[in-house]
Parts: sequence; C-alpha cells; structure tokens
Amino acid sequence: MTEFENHYRPVEQLIYNWARTIDEDRVEQITDFMQESGRYRVKSRFNHDRELPLAVIDCKGVAQLRDRILSMRKANIYQPHHYRHMISCIQILSEPEPNVFEVRSNFLITRTMDLSGDMKIFASGQTQDLISFQSNAPQFKDRLFLYDSRVVETLMIIPL
Repeated sequence: MTEFENHYRPVEQLIYNWARTIDEDRVEQITDFMQESGRYRVKSRFNHDRELPLAVIDCKGVAQLRDRILSMRKANIYQPHHYRHMISCIQILSEPEPNVFEVRSNFLITRTMDLSGDMKIFASGQTQDLISFQSNAPQFKDRLFLYDSRVVETLMIIPL
C-alpha cells in the first residue's frame, strides 16, 4: 500500500463531484466542496510560470465564490452554454501539513452552446489543489485551475 492510497478514492470523488456538479448545472453546490476560507482561482499557465499575480478568477473564500455564482445567475447576460469535464491523471503528491494533501490532475473542458449546438474545447490544463481532511468529508482548501492557453476566447462566466 502506498503512503496516500487510503486517501486516493475520497480525493478522486471530490474532484469528480466538482466537475459533475458544474456539468449538470448545479453550480451553486460547488461551494459545498470547499472550506469556508477556501480559495478558488483560474489562471493562465503563462502567468503562473512567471509568478505574475493576475488570474481570470480569484475568489478568496466561499462567500466570494457564492457572489460570483449569484451574479452569473441573476446579473450577467451571456449566451447559454454548458461545460463537459474530462479529468485525468489524478495524483496525490505530498502532505504539506497534517491531513492536507497536495493533489494534481489534468482537465479538458468542452463548451457547447445551447442555441447553436456548436461545441469546442474551451479549456485544458492542470489543477493544483490542496485538499483538507479536517472535516467529515474532504474539502478543497485551495483550488487552482491553470489553463494552458494564454488567452480565454470569450468571457469565463461559469466556474471551471
């Protein structure tokens, strides 16, 4: 048995649950997967590799993420679309603090426009997560989506 084997399935399920919740348009529920002080960011790999601070999305706590989702539902005007996540290569790398695990996974997200049916790859990259087992269920302490492209083709309304 490897060092992190007994944590692998709960970590994997947490990552899959996040993706499934967004894919099924239950976006409000992703906050259930985060610690209240958890951070959610979406950043280009280009900026990250150069230690540039700019992120497309940077929510410093669940309250900010809830506000963003509420804005998406009530205030933003955008062409209806949905995502489909493909997740691979989930790996627990380390335990930087007790019961907190550093996790990496790859993602590919397709976007389908509801009216036209047009579908294309919207984002691909790697997540860099800190997942805490402090509570009854694992939760994201920090969720960083690093997308490979240097640009986002259109507005990023729906969280990745």
